[in-house]
Amino acid sequence: MTPPLLRAESLTYAYPGDVPALTSLDLTIGAGRRLAILGPNGAGKTTLLLHLNGTLRPASGRILLDGRPAGYDRTALAAWRRRVGLVLQEADDQLFAASVAEDVSFGPINLGLDDAAVRIRVDQALAALGIADLAARPTHMLSFGQKKRVAIAGAVAMAPEILLLDEPTAGLDHAGATHLLAVLDTLSRNGTTLVFSSHDVDLAYSFADDVALFNQGRVLAQGPAAEILADPDLLARAGLEAPLMVRVVNKARSLGLLAKSAPLPRHADDLIALLETIAAGAGLAVYPSEPDTAGHL
Repeated sequence: MTPPLLRAESLTYAYPGDVPALTSLDLTIGAGRRLAILGPNGAGKTTLLLHLNGTLRPASGRILLDGRPAGYDRTALAAWRRRVGLVLQEADDQLFAASVAEDVSFGPINLGLDDAAVRIRVDQALAALGIADLAARPTHMLSFGQKKRVAIAGAVAMAPEILLLDEPTAGLDHAGATHLLAVLDTLSRNGTTLVFSSHDVDLAYSFADDVALFNQGRVLAQGPAAEILADPDLLARAGLEAPLMVRVVNKARSLGLLAKSAPLPRHADDLIALLETIAAGAGLAVYPSEPDTAGHL
């Protein structure tokens, strides 16, 4: 059996003052999957991401890459971070160069690539994020959303196998979040494994393949998003409520409008189609749906 691409085993970590952050935590990340680490603020999600790329080292437990323990010497960390990129929630914590192109080029340069290869990586990353026109702009003159996309472009330019994102849509307006999710969807379809933290159950339900419910430094449960996020008891233990689509369908079932066995919709257009089916079955007039502009949100 092929081992998981990345796995955390029994991670325990505390911040100075013996403030617990992770407690015997286990997590599995499969190649090519989209995993949402879902939990309330302060649950330890960011701390976990910082362990998954070697920024923090656990007091006990270990991280496995391809089934082998990851190392913390300089050479091992450099190899680890080439494979596992990290984008922090606050883009200002990652941007430091004078211009966008310089900032995005930092990672490829440190990979030892020649100038031509660096330019190709930078151009591709900027194009992927839709910010090629910002290449020469000073980083301090960017909007919040632009800074976020530049930070992600810097990670993408490293061509990681796994991209970790801490609250990727936090602070973005609807249009910005929709664009970003479209970019991440493209990266995923091209083979990048995505791991993102969030407290947004609706985002996790519509975008993730798998979910790890997180609370007080532990993974309460991990599995397919459609199964985990339809379990009210698990969600209650994590301090979360069910996604809107799950609640709507459950209400329709309780009213006898929908069979108990009816599949749960995963996206907005699926829910609209389901509501139209219910209305048609009840003999109500059904008008054409407006084009879906919501993407995965």
